[in-house]
Amino acid sequence: MFHKEGQKIIFGSLVAVVAIILLIDQFVSLSWLRTTMMLVVVAFFLLILQFFRNPKRLGQLNDNHVLSPVDGKVVVIEEVFEKEFFNEKRLQVSIFMSPINVHVTRYPVGGKVVFSKYHPGKFLVAWHPKASEENERTTVVVENDAFGKVLHRQIAGALAKRIVNYAKVDEEVKQGADSGFIKFGSRVDVFLPLDADIKVVLNQKVKGGMSIIAEKP
Repeated sequence: MFHKEGQKIIFGSLVAVVAIILLIDQFVSLSWLRTTMMLVVVAFFLLILQFFRNPKRLGQLNDNHVLSPVDGKVVVIEEVFEKEFFNEKRLQVSIFMSPINVHVTRYPVGGKVVFSKYHPGKFLVAWHPKASEENERTTVVVENDAFGKVLHRQIAGALAKRIVNYAKVDEEVKQGADSGFIKFGSRVDVFLPLDADIKVVLNQKVKGGMSIIAEKP
């Protein structure tokens, strides 16, 4: 199953792959070179398919849990001052996605969307200290009965040139449902109450919509 954000790119890539293979077959006479070039083109197309895959996730939904919004590796767990929405200290959990990870962003909690904003910006590498403040990004806050307001922020990286955000203010959303998509690698930050019981450790690999990153204390 592939994400809707990849439909045009997948179709365009398929057309290009077929055209290139026909040209290779027509103009490259050496059989070993022809085969190698065709395999490289097919491999490129398979990478495109892998990038836009959207596997169904059957994680157990629970209002007392915060689920990872994306697939990737936990790179930050720290107390920070969040100044865009809360203007107070929060626990930040950041997850870095490589180009081979699933890039669907999912709601970490269910509830009502109370804030959703897009910020144009730079394309620093996703692990850069200032990426969360200077890169292209979106900020979404969902109000949840157990945790209050939970913020998750999609952050573009050096390769990510487009962030898609589906969250709309006053919309009721379901935990684990699609919140957006980041094209070609990046990072997502989650900001939680200071008393949240963090259930992940640095460098741990997590799966969006399945891995529990925090529990209600």
